[in-house]
Amino acid sequence: MKIRFFAALYAAKLTARIIDIVARGRGTNLPGQIALKIDPKFVSHIKGLDPGKTIFVTGTNGKSTTTNLIAHIFKTAGVKLAVNLEGANLIGGVVVSLLKNCGLDGRLKADFVLMETDERFLPIIYKHLPAGHLCITNIQKDQVQRNGEPEIIRRKIKSILNPDITMYVNGDEPNALSLAADAGKSIQYGVERNSRSFDKKDDFFSVSMPCPKCHEPIRFETYNVDNIGPFVCDNCGFETGKNKYMATDVDFENKTFTLDGEKFSFAYSTPYFLYSYVAALTVAKEFGISYEDIRRAFPTFELVGGRMESIRIDNKEVKYIRMKQENPETLQSAINVIASDKNDKVFMLGLGEIMDFDPYYTNTFYTWDCDFRELVKSEIEKCICFSDKVVYDAAIRLLYDGMDENKLVILPTNDDKAIVEEVKKCDSDNIYLITLMYKFESLAKYVKQEAK
Repeated sequence: MKIRFFAALYAAKLTARIIDIVARGRGTNLPGQIALKIDPKFVSHIKGLDPGKTIFVTGTNGKSTTTNLIAHIFKTAGVKLAVNLEGANLIGGVVVSLLKNCGLDGRLKADFVLMETDERFLPIIYKHLPAGHLCITNIQKDQVQRNGEPEIIRRKIKSILNPDITMYVNGDEPNALSLAADAGKSIQYGVERNSRSFDKKDDFFSVSMPCPKCHEPIRFETYNVDNIGPFVCDNCGFETGKNKYMATDVDFENKTFTLDGEKFSFAYSTPYFLYSYVAALTVAKEFGISYEDIRRAFPTFELVGGRMESIRIDNKEVKYIRMKQENPETLQSAINVIASDKNDKVFMLGLGEIMDFDPYYTNTFYTWDCDFRELVKSEIEKCICFSDKVVYDAAIRLLYDGMDENKLVILPTNDDKAIVEEVKKCDSDNIYLITLMYKFESLAKYVKQEAK
């Protein structure tokens, strides 16, 4: 057994080294897959692993940012971590992160293990690497071809819960909170109603969610993020948890919030990111890291690439806000950020074909779970819809929420040059873009090449 383990260790390390030389940043899963192929029990043979010092972060939205925040706090406090900051959150990527922090003797060279874990594959990852701590950000609608619906994911997470696990859970999100009783210990966090909280009108486009306990409708007292906020089920009484860690006095303009009487700054001051800050603070404090160290870490935190970025086109800044494909909550969060800017602006929407599985997927149902009305009313000079597959679907959705058709520009193409040329025609230099990650990367690459 030792021979197989060390053969796997050396083969995987050699593969990782070769990838670093010839294609840095690529192949984040391959060395781990090789290790497991040679030794299926590779992880259990690593010396020094301790479930009590192993933390998983999972959930539909926010797990990458939350993992990176926790890692930044721990490192600022001088704690050595084995962590998959690259976002490779399947078992292969988890093994690679362990490999990087494992000596040639097979011993872990880190104080703690922190892993972002794909919520769908959490049971498989947990089987290889039992964790004593689990942080759940939320369980929401996401990629129906891949994940089905939230209850499927909720059951997958529930399947690993046991008395040995301490769970850090968003007490404002019903699906996640419903799992609190299944863990040995549950620590809840949340956010107080604030200036960015909102209510939904009781009309055709308003969407709620079923209670995970009795399946009757959940009633939100307010929303801090779409389908996240203080709630109650009027049928069974299931309600927002007693949050041990609660962000209060949230000031988005000055980028501060208060928790337990302590004031913290948060550079990425949107409701969506605030929950990641509070989740990371909760985990760090429960592991004994002081508020002073946490306060020192927050201002120097840099966001994972791709969440909020910008490109410049003819001295115009195009601000990109990422959404996850087929994910109404992240789309709504992006819409809300843009709607909060009351200045004149251009809005660009580029939905596209989902190419995860064959046949490829072009359904835009998730846009009908979102409310564009505040965005439509927020001084939009022009709205540019582009796509080679679903441009008219996107435009029609905006028309249903009151967009003036005279402000609509339809580009039935995914061609980077055509999109950039349309941006150049804009009078405003305040431009927002919502599209899929691969499309933004393609646009950014084209703009960079054009500038040479």
